[in-house]
Amino acid sequence: MTEDEAEDIPDHDPAERKMRFLFALRSRGVTDPRVLQSMERIDRGLFVRGQFADRAYEDTPLPIPCGQTISQPSVVGLMTQALAAGPRDTVLEVGTGSGYQAAVLAGLCRRVYTVDRHRRLVQEAEAIFRDLGLYNITAQVADGSRGLPDQAPFDRILVTAAAEDPPGPLLAQLKIGGIMVVPVGQSDAVQTLIRVTRSETGFDYDELRQVRFVPLVEGLGQT
Repeated sequence: MTEDEAEDIPDHDPAERKMRFLFALRSRGVTDPRVLQSMERIDRGLFVRGQFADRAYEDTPLPIPCGQTISQPSVVGLMTQALAAGPRDTVLEVGTGSGYQAAVLAGLCRRVYTVDRHRRLVQEAEAIFRDLGLYNITAQVADGSRGLPDQAPFDRILVTAAAEDPPGPLLAQLKIGGIMVVPVGQSDAVQTLIRVTRSETGFDYDELRQVRFVPLVEGLGQT
């Protein structure tokens, strides 16, 4: 199938729509079979509501409540792929948002802890997790920049908001041999997605690609 052929698939056919969705992921570099399988199982349409619902299967970020966004599917796939979470891993996600990223991770690891500073987002995501039977996700309202020290250390940490530098408290909560994927940058327009691997002697940093995320904000939200 070519990209032009994929674009010709009608949206009203769920099977063909899923085929086009997966083709778009592969064409943008998401090639890990486990990641693709998890993203095939999780319907992004469940996480996009209101006036943007009809755009749920486009490879684009979309607004959600509390001034946040749901990331474009290809970026979700590439970040998940870079995280390389295994079936025995415990993962911390900072920035629950719509809950879509946590739901994708849930099919790849033993336990997902996801935190967000906005209570409304956590509650709405929890309702979807229950409907999907994703009982290996624990969601809570918390200041994500501080992580979850009571549950640390983590095998993997995924941050879905941009910090100026990888937050120290999160680095400290990463196991030896663990991986953190986080967007960093001082500008809202230019950010770099990096992968941090913790070793016995320190941290190794790999730049992955340019991205654009909402900023990582300390403290709790008002909603």
